[in-house]
Amino acid sequence: MRSAFQGLRVPCWRALFAGLCLCLAALYAATPAQAGVLTHAELVRRFPAPLIVGERDTELPVWPLFKQNATATELVGYVFESIDLAPIPGFAGVPLNLMVAIDPKGVFLGVQVLSQHEPVFLDGLGEAPLLQFVQQYKDLSLKQNISIGQGAHGAARNDAANARIDGVSKATASVRIINQSVLAAALKVSRKKLGFGAARDPDQIAQVRSDIFAPRTWQQLCDDGLVQHLRVSNRMVEKLFADSAGAGLDSTALSQPDELFIDLYLAYVSVPSIGRNLLNEAGWRKLQGRLEAGDHALLVMSSGRYSITGEDFVPGSVPERLLLRQEKLPIDMRDLDLDLRLAQGIPAFDSVTVLRVIAQAGLDPAGSLDFALPITRSKGIVYPERITRELPVSYRLPSDLLIPAQASSKSWQGIWRARQYELAVLVAGLLMLAAALLQQRRLASDGRRFAWLRRIYLLYTVGFIGYYAQGQLSIVNLTGAIQALLAGRSLEFLLFDPMTVMLWGFVLLSLPLWGRGTFCGWLCPFGALQEFSHQLARLLRLPQIRLRTRLDQQLKRIKYVLLALILGSACIANAWTDRLVELEPFKTAITLNFVRSLPYVLYAVALLMLSGVIYKFYCRYLCPFGGALALLGKVRWLSWIPRRSECGTPCQTCRHRCDYQAISPTGHVDYDECFQCMDCVVIYQSEQKCAPRMLELKRANVIPIHPVMNSGESK
Repeated sequence: MRSAFQGLRVPCWRALFAGLCLCLAALYAATPAQAGVLTHAELVRRFPAPLIVGERDTELPVWPLFKQNATATELVGYVFESIDLAPIPGFAGVPLNLMVAIDPKGVFLGVQVLSQHEPVFLDGLGEAPLLQFVQQYKDLSLKQNISIGQGAHGAARNDAANARIDGVSKATASVRIINQSVLAAALKVSRKKLGFGAARDPDQIAQVRSDIFAPRTWQQLCDDGLVQHLRVSNRMVEKLFADSAGAGLDSTALSQPDELFIDLYLAYVSVPSIGRNLLNEAGWRKLQGRLEAGDHALLVMSSGRYSITGEDFVPGSVPERLLLRQEKLPIDMRDLDLDLRLAQGIPAFDSVTVLRVIAQAGLDPAGSLDFALPITRSKGIVYPERITRELPVSYRLPSDLLIPAQASSKSWQGIWRARQYELAVLVAGLLMLAAALLQQRRLASDGRRFAWLRRIYLLYTVGFIGYYAQGQLSIVNLTGAIQALLAGRSLEFLLFDPMTVMLWGFVLLSLPLWGRGTFCGWLCPFGALQEFSHQLARLLRLPQIRLRTRLDQQLKRIKYVLLALILGSACIANAWTDRLVELEPFKTAITLNFVRSLPYVLYAVALLMLSGVIYKFYCRYLCPFGGALALLGKVRWLSWIPRRSECGTPCQTCRHRCDYQAISPTGHVDYDECFQCMDCVVIYQSEQKCAPRMLELKRANVIPIHPVMNSGESK
């Protein structure tokens, strides 16, 4: 080992890092993006007779599927690979490749996994949960809003507008990327081949402007099209059923043809310029209190013999007498069961109902809202024939009330909204840590208090950041980014995991200030687990091993070698990368909570046990991610740990008590190996532990001292 590491100084590591960057740049220009792998022969094997696989389309990478029906050849559907149409990178930086088949009506015939590099499904949970997940797409329609739940807790009824499929525990972000890949690819095919408008990305939508309001009268709202009106007489309804089995079945319509059937008014009441003019102040506040971010509310006001809430209507349910579609997609509306008072000057109506469209439905306020009033008549008694006709009403908001859709708007935004409370807890924790580090001398003035505060924060790191929020940063973040860039793909896939993005943002801000120690010492869940295992070992009075300085320095170089191997493999051999990243125990211990095959569990447990007797063994010697942060931490501006001229000459107290062995005999702090535990800061300010401080106090005749200059006592 000595020959392998002899002479490796900091400049050498900088040269190595620069060489890796040049390698990345060269491969970025030379490596083509990954493409589909299916051939016609393979598709014939997967879709045997009576199905017929046609030739690949010349404009779109899809294969048509046919079926012989007597003398006619019918189109059964289209089959394609997601990587050809929507190569969205997963967390390894490599897109999953899924084979997707849809029929001419946009119904999924099936989804199969062709290849994937998701860490959680490689020797973690295994592929079985992934295969079960994609099987759920069969028989779902692109005309449904497909959302992800969590097992039985996320179960919900499927209807024409909505479908919910079970997610995979411990792989929430990964299955969302898979869902986005499946839908994005299928929608592109539907736009080109199926001829319906459901191809719009449901997250590429405009937003309602909440910052403007202009008073308008009822008449002005109607004249400006902000309130849409439909007035229908009995005669008009009867004409709808002319020349059908439903003609003449409504005796009232026949006897009173000119009487009112329904007088209907529709308004986008969640828009301030509309809602605040239609509702009184109390009603507007009540409505706002019932809407979540991104929700829409529609006000339905009507008079006449026909109402959207029939006699059997249940408050809070979905009305069957008013439908909403957008680009041929049905969108669910649910009664809010609110008793709202209209503003003065608004006419009185027999029925006033507020319907909510949730944000996840993907309603685009800039598009046309196509309402339909279905009217159903029944003929017969025992098995009546039901005849339905629809009265259409179109509604469109003017552009001055909207914020246009942004080109960069993607479905990850919905994930961020869904995790806003978790993100708030994370931000609060990060702000507390930043404040503590900025006031580190004050925080460390009381050693006993500081020790308890640190334990509490590490519990937060393990419990919330690690196990609950799944915010363990990893070398996989770096290899994924490298592989995505080399293939010419964007890094947008990272945004599907907001906790990781927030942590990375904080770490990148902290590196110039404090170096690697902010993450490694405070925010790494596995690092915190090692610290707790060390404290448990001390309580059990297990022997504590402190390696000789020379051996310690040599072992610390191993993590840089491992880092170079992993990053190098990410450039040239993805299959090796999948194996090498398993040197990290993070996925086993944190992501999968030790629920994994035995060799991986034994490896993670062995590292924790070893850390009990050799302080943070993995972090100090083996962690490639820690090595990457140490290299990035060389941009550090501050030498923030306080030092005295006596530190190292002659006092060696801090050096001997530093379990990381990050302080040299000269008293210099090696920030590349410092984990920011601040024990030396506690000693620096202690009147009982810091020999120079004790000498200062003695000279001031404050206290008697018994300094121990070279104590080897561990903390």
